[in-house]
Amino acid sequence: MTRLRTTAVHGGRGDLAALGVHAPPIDLSTTYPIPDQAEGGLALQALAEGAAHAASPVYSRLHNPTVARFEEALAALEHTGAAVAFGSGMAAVTAVVQAACVLTSKPHVVAIRPVYGGTDHLLSSGLLGVRTTYATADRVADAITPDTGLVVLETPANPNLDLVDIARVVAGAGAVPVMVDNTFATPVLQNPATLGATYVLHSGTKYLGGHGDVLGGVVACSDDHAKALRQIRIITGAVLHPLGGYLLHRGLATLPLRIEASQRSAVELARRLSGHPSVGLVRHPSLPGADPHGLVGTQLRGTGAVLAFTTREDPTAVVRRLRLVTPAVSLGSVDTLIEHPAALTHRLVPADDRRACDVPDDMLRLSVGLEDVEDLWEDLEQALSGECDRDYIKTSSSRSRALAGSH
Repeated sequence: MTRLRTTAVHGGRGDLAALGVHAPPIDLSTTYPIPDQAEGGLALQALAEGAAHAASPVYSRLHNPTVARFEEALAALEHTGAAVAFGSGMAAVTAVVQAACVLTSKPHVVAIRPVYGGTDHLLSSGLLGVRTTYATADRVADAITPDTGLVVLETPANPNLDLVDIARVVAGAGAVPVMVDNTFATPVLQNPATLGATYVLHSGTKYLGGHGDVLGGVVACSDDHAKALRQIRIITGAVLHPLGGYLLHRGLATLPLRIEASQRSAVELARRLSGHPSVGLVRHPSLPGADPHGLVGTQLRGTGAVLAFTTREDPTAVVRRLRLVTPAVSLGSVDTLIEHPAALTHRLVPADDRRACDVPDDMLRLSVGLEDVEDLWEDLEQALSGECDRDYIKTSSSRSRALAGSH
């Protein structure tokens, strides 16, 4: 078995030598010639029934070689038999809920808050015909019913970085499949399938792509569970575009290095923010008291590059003063992003529910990128200290006096 960095570079590239190429090709075909129509029909049947490959791709909604290379590489990193890619992270979440609950006629989900706001909204909205019980990690077993088809969790949690013991939840779930959103940790820091998770989900838009220029989602799982996900993808058309598959595959090669570099800066920024007078509570797994169950070093191989903190003034004012850090949703890009969860990513989660799962209204989420940590700190410090506002007031006052003197 190759080591992580080697797998990240070489995964999904096993057929390139036979093709006589070095870089993976991008197959943009929407349809494929089928001289033997009977053989093509058999290929279509196999793919429609969830096969990973067939004699012909037939049609790009059924299969695409470029996307398949990315899936193979991601499965290798997550230590699963297969992976199924989708057009977005939410398309991937939707497919898992459909496979685990709708197809099995078990329309009950147990979820551990907080999770990504879009996932929370999907589960609580009833749009897929499921009902959801929210439970703490230690009460999952109590929430399970005969109709439970899926347990959902995210760790580190979005947006407050709570750590959940995956193996403990899997034990509490019993025979019920568990889906772990591994977006924050990535396969570099955590492999939920090795701890018993049935589905390992990623919003590939984040760290896997890594550059803020591709939208996609992927689920790593066993070959058997992948079949149902492929069937759903074919029927619903929730496919990943080949260019997206190429960019996500390319992103995997540098994923370990990007995670390691961003994580170093996140640890340092979390430490400095903890001592800033304008900051309240800082949330990052590297900080004292953030890992009560001792998961870092056992379940997690690192503390990650996302942190959260509360401010002692209006968080929107802090964001407005930033000059270098980008105010935007999403995360995992090469540049540092900040957002206000209560206003944006978790806006559709009821306010009382947000606060109950420790996502206060004054919390900001920071996804640390690859900039120099000193430049990031200078920007955060001046925004927290209100220097921009003071400069603006001073400049405006000087301008007003000058204008008054000219009349």
